[in-house]
Amino acid sequence: MAGNDGIDTVLFRALRLRSGQAPLRNSLLLFCLVLLSQGTPAQEYKDFGKDRLNSSPRHGEWVDIKSGERTIKAFVVYPERKDKAPAVLVVQEIFGLTDWLRSLCDELAENGVIAIAPDFLNGQKFEDADSASKAISAVTHDQVKAVLDATADYALKIPACSGTIAVCGFCRGGGWAFMYANENQKLKATYSFYGEAPDSADKVKNIACPVYGFYGENDERVDATIPKAEELMKAAGKKYEPVIYKGAGHGFMRSGEPNNPQMREADRKARDEAWARWKTLLQQLP
Repeated sequence: MAGNDGIDTVLFRALRLRSGQAPLRNSLLLFCLVLLSQGTPAQEYKDFGKDRLNSSPRHGEWVDIKSGERTIKAFVVYPERKDKAPAVLVVQEIFGLTDWLRSLCDELAENGVIAIAPDFLNGQKFEDADSASKAISAVTHDQVKAVLDATADYALKIPACSGTIAVCGFCRGGGWAFMYANENQKLKATYSFYGEAPDSADKVKNIACPVYGFYGENDERVDATIPKAEELMKAAGKKYEPVIYKGAGHGFMRSGEPNNPQMREADRKARDEAWARWKTLLQQLP
């Protein structure tokens, strides 16, 4: 594919052609438009969710959490209830701590838990998958563990927390949530949404809580990791319950959201089914 410099040169020459050379000029302009369209990122993300946040009766706030030498930001939403509540750590997609993820925290709080989402990308948010993937790939295993450890410690010290913590994650965050189940024996449940599953015994041997998987049928890149994880978890005597939602693609909790301007109908159905299951599981937290 021609680079942008090459396209600029062709475009400049096309615009200099005289009116009598209109057919050639038009052909060159069309050629430039085709090349430019091919250079557009294949996957774009348009954020949404502020409407829900702005109209929610629940209290949401940004907090600072100390993690070693750094201070990380996290978004917390509290449920409306008269007793103490479990806390669920919410691990972001590759696009950052978006308004959609914060609105999902509000939806979790609506279902009776304290939802707390740490920001792994220091305020960065992305609208194209290439930039997002590059940024999230720079976050190391040790950094993920450090951030989640600090967030878990913070959650357990919240006066309104019952002392029960769980973790959920989406996309890359779904894989991180599964990974973190092996790192923190205080967790009472892990909810992994379309994240890659562990591929070796050492990555599951320390898991002390049930792991519930939520996967899209049309997501074989991720789904291909499920059988090995089932084998490993069974051999280690651990509970792993993956469910694959018919017709759904990767990211269906976001792309099936009714407020998403790019909502996909099959993903909406999967999202509804996943939420119904998740609500039941949340009610089972001690």
